[in-house]
Amino acid sequence: MSEVAKALLVDDRRENLLALEAILQGLPVHSVAVESGEAALKQLLVDDFAVILLDAQMPDMDGFETASHIKRRERTRHVPIIFLTAADRDAQLALRGYAVGAVDYLTKPFDPWVLRAKVSVFVDLWTKNRQLVAQSEVVRERNAQWRNLTDAVDEATRLLRSDDTDARDQAVEILEHARWGTTS
Repeated sequence: MSEVAKALLVDDRRENLLALEAILQGLPVHSVAVESGEAALKQLLVDDFAVILLDAQMPDMDGFETASHIKRRERTRHVPIIFLTAADRDAQLALRGYAVGAVDYLTKPFDPWVLRAKVSVFVDLWTKNRQLVAQSEVVRERNAQWRNLTDAVDEATRLLRSDDTDARDQAVEILEHARWGTTS
């Protein structure tokens, strides 16, 4: 599994995006930076993300409205959002962030190591989830193979119990096909 986790960075100020990219450098995550809520929503149509770092206060569509749109979409509703804001520690803003589905709310200036640790957790969860999906597919394939093999044994058993003289050869052929994973 070679897919790399991605973090969507959303801030209307380019210098903040550059700072976030620098903070995340060295983590096993590819940063995708956009400068508006609209651009974030467009990016979410084409890419899957492990985490979204979202500025709460932006012109036009603010972070809260952006998060609300993200959480309404089936494809993106489970992507964790960490709000970042320069606003003073206003409890109402934090509550508003949690109300629209954020998993965390950090005020600037924040400790870059804390942000790295939080992003790392979500990247690890995303990676483990991808591994579980892949393992689940392997299990589904093996279950299908097992069902096919069981069906072949059942059919061969039915043929061997019949009075048909050619049934033995048919049963052997069915079992040989089942053994090698081919169909007749």
